[in-house]
Amino acid sequence: MLIKAAAAALRQVLSPALRGILLKSLALTIGLLIAVWFGLTRLIQAFQASHHISADYPFLDTLAYFLAGAGLFVALAYVMPAVSILVAGFFLDDVAEIVERTDFPSEPTGRALPFGAAMWSAARFAGLALAVNLVALILVFVPGVNLIAFFGANAYLLGREYFELAAGRFRPLPEARSMREHFSVTVILAGCLLAGLMVVPIVNLVTPLFGVALMVHLHKGLERKTLLSGPAGPNARLPHGP
Repeated sequence: MLIKAAAAALRQVLSPALRGILLKSLALTIGLLIAVWFGLTRLIQAFQASHHISADYPFLDTLAYFLAGAGLFVALAYVMPAVSILVAGFFLDDVAEIVERTDFPSEPTGRALPFGAAMWSAARFAGLALAVNLVALILVFVPGVNLIAFFGANAYLLGREYFELAAGRFRPLPEARSMREHFSVTVILAGCLLAGLMVVPIVNLVTPLFGVALMVHLHKGLERKTLLSGPAGPNARLPHGP
């Protein structure tokens, strides 16, 4: 189910129907990353101006600045999950509706989440993702632990947020959360795929759109699985459809 959903999501991201949203998503993602880069470099410059490493050897200040700048590339990898969640919240309903109409034409489309509610949820989870990834960044010099912390935390956070945003178009958020918890293994595996994309340069820029399309397909597949389980199934009380 997950492989089929991922293939369908990739096809959708590269389709003409999503081309305009893809360009806007890329522009917003790059803009946010540039803003983060600019802010961090200004902080480094301010620190360098007030804390000279060596008055006798000024080149050490310059060397330290360039080393810190190189370190920003590593830092941005840990900021990317939070940026991805924000961008996904912004374009969620546009992408989800196109995917639903083109890949599930015989089924009703979901209800658009109120923009404020969608962005508040995205901002809340983005803040949590940022905090978790800052902790993972602190562990960067602990071999093994850092990698496990990064992938484990982001697999959970990205899977949780993207799935609940997609499922929230068809059911109340508490029901979406309950469904996500019941199919937690599948959702976390999907989150692992998204977390893996986060560390691939350039590819990580399309993760927000890919994540939404992936979870739309995954939610539809899990919903069908729930319906096939019959009235005695564990999620039988969940509403199916708008």
